[in-house]
Amino acid sequence: MSPTHYLGRGCLASSTLIFAILAGCKQPAPPAPPPPDVDVVAVVQKDEPIQAEWIGTLDGFVNAEIRAQVPGYLLKQAYTEGAVVKKGDLLFQIDSRPFQAAYDQVKANFDKAGLDFKREAELIKKEAISQEDYDNAVQAQLGDKAALEQAQLNLEFTRITSPIDGIAGIATAQIGDLVGPGTGVLTTVSTVDPIKVYFPISEEAYLDFKKPRPGQPDFPTGIALELVLTDGSVYPLKGKIYATDRQIDPGTGTLRIAGVFPNPDNLLRPGQYAQVRAVVRVEQGALMVPQRAVNELQGAYQVATVDGENHAHLRTVKVGDRDGSLWIIEDGLKPGDQVIAEGIQKVREGMLVNPHPFAAAQ
Repeated sequence: MSPTHYLGRGCLASSTLIFAILAGCKQPAPPAPPPPDVDVVAVVQKDEPIQAEWIGTLDGFVNAEIRAQVPGYLLKQAYTEGAVVKKGDLLFQIDSRPFQAAYDQVKANFDKAGLDFKREAELIKKEAISQEDYDNAVQAQLGDKAALEQAQLNLEFTRITSPIDGIAGIATAQIGDLVGPGTGVLTTVSTVDPIKVYFPISEEAYLDFKKPRPGQPDFPTGIALELVLTDGSVYPLKGKIYATDRQIDPGTGTLRIAGVFPNPDNLLRPGQYAQVRAVVRVEQGALMVPQRAVNELQGAYQVATVDGENHAHLRTVKVGDRDGSLWIIEDGLKPGDQVIAEGIQKVREGMLVNPHPFAAAQ
């Protein structure tokens, strides 16, 4: 054979050997990733109290606006602003000298008229005067008596007193100011124990409350109120509904409700804002899951469950009311279902997962 023939056979053998070596050096396929870790919690069924929440404004049970009834210069402020006052306590003193002088003059006229009347009474018995003169004397005495009572009342009005027990506000007038019936409110005294809270409820909620509700709290007598203050603390004493307004507000479609709370330490003050909470009904046999287990997408709600073989399944559910960190599921789940509460973003339909108990549930 020619050298060329042997050379061709040698090249073929070399090529085969190279391909065999390259095939032996091919990298193995990477192993499949482990199933993702997820936290699961069992669907719980229980009777769940449903709370409603509203924004409320506190106000005094009674708010008495203190005004001057007679004109005069303010001589004295007799109370401490922001302090508790009792009914009849002196708040302000108006200069009483002009009114004392007017009273003394009217009193003198009244006393003289009384003496004149006695003489007229004796004369009428003796028929020394006409009946008309006697009647005029009677009317004059009645007029003098009315004038005396008015003068005495004006004198008493120079002492401006509190008409109620409560907390007196900051004064709007100063010593030396000329005050009178037209000068406005001098201060306000508010009864704060108990104290009112006003809050609006929707017309729909009101109509729902008025429907027959067997086994549910009666409206309004059975509704216990709770206050959450602006710092997040819960007021320790419970309140109740005191009154409902006579009409629905046509501008807002809401009904104004007045609640009342005991306030023995005067912690609550008029003008405060607070969140009003109340249990309005009890959902019988409610199915509860953590809110974080529910995924919302374009108005639809979805949860992921894990079956006995650790496969994930996506389910569309119908949600109901929320209570704290839990959500009521009205349709789509059954008691005992294992729901993914942490890691729902990792799973796809039918995916194998590695479930762990949800720490928050424990």
